[in-house]
Amino acid sequence: MASKPGILTDWPWKPLGSFKFMILSPWIAHSMYSFIWGERDPVYHVIFPFMLIRMLHNQIWISISRYQTAKGKSKIVDKGLEFEQVDRETNWDDQILFTALVYYIGYMIFPMASNLPWWRIDGVILTAILHAGPVEFLYYWLHRALHHHYLYSRYHSHHHSSIVTEPITSVTHPFAEHLSYFTLFAIPMLTTLFIKKSSVAALYGYVFFIDFMNNMGHCNFEFIPKKLLSYFPILKYLSYTPSFHSLHHTKFRANYSLFMPMYDYIYGTVHKSTDATYETSLMRPKESPDVVHLTHLTTLDSIYQMRLGFASLASNPQTSKWYLHLMWPFTMFSMLITWICGRAFVLESNTFNDLKLQSWIIPRFKTQYFSKGQNITLNNLIEETIMEAELNGAKVISLGLLNQKHQLNAHCELYIGRLPQLKIKVVDGSSLAAATVLNNIPKGTNQVLLRGKFNKVAFAIANALCRKNVQVAVLYKDELMDLRQRVSKESLVVSPINTPKIWLVGDEWDEYEQMEAPKGSLFIPFSHFPPKKMRKDCFYHYTPAMITPTTFMNSHSCENWLPRRVMSAWRIAGIIHALEGWNVHECGDTILSIEKVWEASIRHGFQPLKNILTN
Repeated sequence: MASKPGILTDWPWKPLGSFKFMILSPWIAHSMYSFIWGERDPVYHVIFPFMLIRMLHNQIWISISRYQTAKGKSKIVDKGLEFEQVDRETNWDDQILFTALVYYIGYMIFPMASNLPWWRIDGVILTAILHAGPVEFLYYWLHRALHHHYLYSRYHSHHHSSIVTEPITSVTHPFAEHLSYFTLFAIPMLTTLFIKKSSVAALYGYVFFIDFMNNMGHCNFEFIPKKLLSYFPILKYLSYTPSFHSLHHTKFRANYSLFMPMYDYIYGTVHKSTDATYETSLMRPKESPDVVHLTHLTTLDSIYQMRLGFASLASNPQTSKWYLHLMWPFTMFSMLITWICGRAFVLESNTFNDLKLQSWIIPRFKTQYFSKGQNITLNNLIEETIMEAELNGAKVISLGLLNQKHQLNAHCELYIGRLPQLKIKVVDGSSLAAATVLNNIPKGTNQVLLRGKFNKVAFAIANALCRKNVQVAVLYKDELMDLRQRVSKESLVVSPINTPKIWLVGDEWDEYEQMEAPKGSLFIPFSHFPPKKMRKDCFYHYTPAMITPTTFMNSHSCENWLPRRVMSAWRIAGIIHALEGWNVHECGDTILSIEKVWEASIRHGFQPLKNILTN
């Protein structure tokens, strides 16, 4: 929102929320009906498909930009995004809805808009001339006017709140400001229409050109090759580069042009660092991380909810969305791609104190991790990723989700023994995960019930509780025997299911057992994956996690189902390992001092997550 919002700031359909596209339903229904049973006019019937293409086009730019800036190669502005910017830019599709609505209404109002040819060369050339002349010229002066303090505070400051731009920053404007832009863009479209030189290519191609240039100018990485500008020097004046417009968002009073910098050169408003910024950005190498966190896809819908997917979904905890089921063709295609893709890639980059952090994702879903046929392939992928992380300069790699539980971790000592030259430290985070669970247990608790598959974290928790004289209960005798092999025996008992009110739950347990728990029971998971919330009269804690410090930068996406600015204990463990400079691996059967790891986490600013979820 602008600092002093003016009139027509909000879009007219804002009260409709996510149902705003319903205003197009009569037009879409009529166009589909007339396409099947009436006259097939391409101008009319292409409007809805073109709207979907524009959304896909923007999403492709978002994904590419986020991937490229995560790697750091050719990055322009070296600052982080935050959740506030993502929230401010979630309405980027408003301008697509607006354009579709105008096209539908315009088709009904102007008879000459019907039955246009697919292509007319004179109309396309005229559209280009009108854009380079009146549109670019008028936009330049409109843009300079918007930087006057009166209009800037009421409208344009909303757009400039984003110092670090993303492709969709280009269309994040108040409604009144967008109206003024669309009025300019209508000049070539209406002119060619009225003189009967328009075509389908001119009408839709022009809007697609605007989308492409807008997205390019706000993508925050430079990719226009220097050789291209050396071969065609005139391009410097006819087409801007991402770094050219990025300077407008960091310097404000320079580089006002829309897409053609020639007007900045004519009126002397080109920033003096334009050329240097271009060359510096273009030559910037990819970043070398200090710590890498290795994760993977979870549900099939997680492709849309990760950082490279839908920004609005990635900025909130992962939940099931009904409308994602409508995208099953893309979902199935993505699963096919994961079978083909054979390498982990950078998902996210962050900075914390002097550390450069990256999250890498293995392109495999949770279900694929349970496939026996994928076992060897996944082990090889994890091993190759560890080696690649070391070659990239990483000092520590932490294993998240099922990467931490996979066969490689169980035989970590053998793997490390095969590579004595390995300098990178492999961390599974079990000690901090156990510490987090222990600190989530309410003070004064004298008995807990341990459910699920017993693993290293479960044994560490049970040992720590027994040392504190807290009784650890299980439901079955065979579980008791299993625990007694790894845990001191004094505080282990078999308990009725309806007695303990504190449940520590892991993987592979019968979640319907929740129905037998006493009212008001607290379920605290010690695994990566949260349990199903089946009781409204019980409480559910998050999976082991902590709140990140305020100095943790570039935090604009949620880690799976965790809240904003909350990070899993397994991921934090790798960061703490690097900050403390511990020269040991934490994998296989090795576990560090729970108290030492917890104290280090608190000392470095990570805070306990006290929030408890009800169903």
